[in-house]
Amino acid sequence: MINFENVSKIFKSDLLTQPFVALNDVSFQIPSGSMVGFLGANGAGKTTSLKIIMDFIRPSSGEVKFSEELGSTQEEVFRNIGFLPERPYFYPHLTGEEFLTFMGKLSELSSQDIVFGIKKWAPLFKIEHALKREVKTYSKGMLQRLGFMATILHKPKLIILDEPLSGLDPIGRKELKDVIIDVHKEGKTVFFSSHIVPDIEEICDRVIFLKEGKLVYDGNVDQLMGNNSELDFILTVRSFSDIKSSVKYKEMKRLPDNIVKFVVKKEYKDIILLELLQQNINVIGLEKVRPSLEEIFYQTKGGVNVSL
Repeated sequence: MINFENVSKIFKSDLLTQPFVALNDVSFQIPSGSMVGFLGANGAGKTTSLKIIMDFIRPSSGEVKFSEELGSTQEEVFRNIGFLPERPYFYPHLTGEEFLTFMGKLSELSSQDIVFGIKKWAPLFKIEHALKREVKTYSKGMLQRLGFMATILHKPKLIILDEPLSGLDPIGRKELKDVIIDVHKEGKTVFFSSHIVPDIEEICDRVIFLKEGKLVYDGNVDQLMGNNSELDFILTVRSFSDIKSSVKYKEMKRLPDNIVKFVVKKEYKDIILLELLQQNINVIGLEKVRPSLEEIFYQTKGGVNVSL
């Protein structure tokens, strides 16, 4: 649906200041029907990339191509895109309903379609009770919901969200994630950036990492976490006595009901299993240690250990 091809963006302020390379030959694709997370530290180039996709700024080199599914002209393409910026502007003296109606009219929706869209989405966003109030009375979370509703009111095929979960409390994030999932289930393509790494891990099937303006990973979330695993195993046993082993384990936890958990390296797994069986110790479970996406991201400061 989107081909981001060899895009670079260099910002130049004046002759005395070194040019800033925001994006350095970045390429990625957003397939139709996908749910893709866009991850990177502050200044990694995420917002710059989204602005280039939306044609708010132009790349220094490279180009963005859209599939015919979105349209054959630029006007058709952008009619089929819903975009929520990180810091959207809301007219404070309009009510929520008036703001949504105004945004719907900008998208050339009929009054009937606007009313239908508001009735459909307001309960899911849990915002119907506030639509008669002026926007200036809304909390941060309510503004995010209102902005998201305005983004999808015209039934776009592609939804682009810049930090949609930023600043929300855990309940607000959960509710907004549920709506993102519902929108995706309707067949929409969703591409969103976030600093909240577990949210991307939870709902995205693919993730794109940027670091200092360069692409460091574009692919499946599970593959990323698998490639960055230390290949340790968690061994769970039930033992009523001390456990003897020639293997040095990384850590051990004793839990209620005589449950003991070990963390052992892959090369020692078979040895300790054999020793436990020889001691007639009940082995309950063996599982591979699975690092979270957040651990991978922050331990590597936004870089990842993969072969592209």
